[in-house]
Parts: sequence; C-alpha cells; structure tokens
Amino acid sequence: MKKLIQLSLPLFCLCSLELAAEDAVVEPEGERLPSVKEVISNVATIPEKEIDIVDGLQRMFKQGKVLGQVRMMYSDINYKSSEDVYATAIGGFLKYELAQFKGFNAAVALTTSHDIDSLSGDGAKRNEEFSSASKSYSETTEAYINYNYENVNIRLGRQSIDTPLADSDDIRMVSNSFEAFVVNYESDELLVLVGKLKSWQGYDADLDKPWTPTGVDGTYLGGLTYSGELLDANLWFYNINGEAGDATANNSYYGDVVGHMHLTQEVELHVGAQYLRQDELDNSGVASEIYGASAELVVHGAGFNMAYNKSLKQENKQTFSGFGGGTLFTSMDNMIVDVIAVDRDVDAIVAGLSYTYEDVNFLYAYGDFQGAKDSAGQKEHIVEQNIGFSYEHEEFTFGAIFTQQIDKEETGVNGGDFNNGRVLVAYNF
Repeated sequence: MKKLIQLSLPLFCLCSLELAAEDAVVEPEGERLPSVKEVISNVATIPEKEIDIVDGLQRMFKQGKVLGQVRMMYSDINYKSSEDVYATAIGGFLKYELAQFKGFNAAVALTTSHDIDSLSGDGAKRNEEFSSASKSYSETTEAYINYNYENVNIRLGRQSIDTPLADSDDIRMVSNSFEAFVVNYESDELLVLVGKLKSWQGYDADLDKPWTPTGVDGTYLGGLTYSGELLDANLWFYNINGEAGDATANNSYYGDVVGHMHLTQEVELHVGAQYLRQDELDNSGVASEIYGASAELVVHGAGFNMAYNKSLKQENKQTFSGFGGGTLFTSMDNMIVDVIAVDRDVDAIVAGLSYTYEDVNFLYAYGDFQGAKDSAGQKEHIVEQNIGFSYEHEEFTFGAIFTQQIDKEETGVNGGDFNNGRVLVAYNF
C-alpha cells in the first residue's frame, strides 16, 4: 500500500503552483504571487457561505448557516537515517454561524482529527503530525462575536486569520487559528487591519500544546493591503513581545509589491519583490533582514515560476517565520529559509512548473537552499522537490503530494534526507 500511495503522491505539490497560474488567468487582479506552501494550503480550502442580514433576533438563529468539511489524509515519511513513520487520520471541520442582526453575529467551529490505528504505524512508527501524540485532537478552533458597520468589521474571539506572519497554513489535518481581537476597514481596493493575537493552535503551533501564547502579552499587528488590477502591495508590522530569552520576541516589518502585466489575451507576466526585517527584543536571538523576488509567466494555462530569497547574516541571530508557514516567496512544502538562517547568509531559489486542465491541477517545484559558513564554520545545503496533483469536482477534492528533501551537507538539519508522500480526500458541505 505504501508503494502504491507513493506513486500517486508525486502530484500534489504541482497543484499548488497551478492554482496560482489559473487564478492569474481568470482573476489577474488582486492575486499576489504565492509560494509553493501557500498554494498547497489552498487545495482543501473550506468555502465560506454568505451571511444573511435579518430584522429580528429569532431570525438570527433560523437563518444561521452550517458549513464544514470531512477530511481524510494519509502520510508516509521515509527517512534515510531513522525509522520510517506513517499514519492515516479522519476528521474535519464543522462551523455554525448566525445571521447578522443590527450588525452583530457570532459563530462557533469545531475541528477534529483521529488516527485510524489499522492504517497507522505502531509506537515509534506512528506519524504524530495529524492528531498529536494522543492519536486524537479535538478543539473549538473558532468561537467569535462579530460586528459590521458599513466598511468596518470588528471580530473578537477564536478565529482564522491569514496575514504574512500569522496564517492558517492548512497543509495537514488541523489548520492554525488564533484567539484574537481584530478590526479591519475595507473599501474598494484597500484593506486596513489592526489587532492583537493572544494565543494560537494548529499544526504549526504543536498539537500537543493547543492555545500556545503568541508572546508574554501577545502579538500586536497592523497592516495595509492594496489589491488592484495592475498592482498588489502589502505593508505590515508585528510586535511580538516576550521576556528574557524568549525565542520569538521581535519587531517585524514586512512589505511586498507585485505587478501584473497582461502581454496578450493568453499571456501574462507577474513580477514581485518583498522585504522582511526583524529587530530583536528581550535578548530573544531573533533578528533578520531578508530580500526576495519572484516572477511567473502564464501561457495558455501553464505557469512558469521562479522565486529567490536572500537572508543576510546576523551574528548569532536567527530568523522567525511567524505563526504559520511564513510569507517568503521560496517557502516550500517542508523547507523554509528559517531552518538554516541561523548566524549565516542564506540564498534560496525555487523554480516551478504548473498546469491546469479543467478540474485537474499539476505542479512541479525545485528548491535549492544554501547557507554559508556560520561562526563555527558549518555550512548548510538543502535541496527539496515537490510534485503535486489535485482534482476538484463539485464538493469533492482529491489531492496528492510527494516531497523529497536531500541534505547535501549531511548535518541532519530539518530531518536530513527523507521522502514524504501524502494523500488527501475532502468533502465540503
């Protein structure tokens, strides 16, 4: 069964870049160039339902909406230097949201994931990334009160958030969500957002420790997003506060700009640049300066993508990708610049090819991450390849991905050499 699944997996990552290419053709405006990781997280997205506006309290409940997703996933990781692990889990997401009355509404959502013992490894052979070490995971991942007035929206409570350094990163069974207070103003092509993140849960946050604090006093954030037909731009600030030795405390400044050029009716070019700077707080050891560039040519549904990031050495300091998968153009299914950007310069380059045909999406991506010598003279060099496939038909989604990582310096960083295959089946309702 493992071999059969691995043969079908080479195609899940491909779907990621292709989704980007397809979006670029159909809706070129308002779509910044995504990383491989970002596109993968969009494969099993749960569509929101439009909220009714009602004129009475009773109607808030009567016209409330239920939405959700049933999800099943298999993952097999074959390590070169340690025992292989695998698991199969079933679970999903269920949300109930009230209709809106005088600007107010509320919602609650449950996320659950449970390992299927007969299709999972025993003991040290079990992959714990789906349902935690206890083999099951259930959390009230959303529970919020919302108020909307004209262009202003205020939300308090547990909620899903997608910003450059705090995002849902939905690439396994459990996506990230946050206990937060968020206010945003949206008008035409401009979005302004301010808020505070108190804690978070999800795959990136460690399933064994749900609702981990995002700082001693949380994380304050603010951002501006412009989405136009020819240009997208982002400008964000995060204050992640901590205490002496906290491994995340920093002030982060992030910006990007992406231009969209429609060369012909069937040919488009998207070119982007990004910048991330992080200033250390409370002796956290987090400080960075990262530049990035990306370009994608879309021709008759086929996308050709290339991205580059340069992380400059900060002596004895490291980068922090935030609460989620990070926003860098070169982020892949498994590998991100953070992994090796400790006390050294890092150059990362990712090239991808994608194609969409009707409901089927394909992607191939190749990434090369090279870290110069650190203060101890140690280099790092990781090569990762992602191959992916997805098929969407009405409410059903099938996806598969194969990831190969090679540790050229054989330091064992990020798990060393391994192959990872995943299969996803999802149904939205």
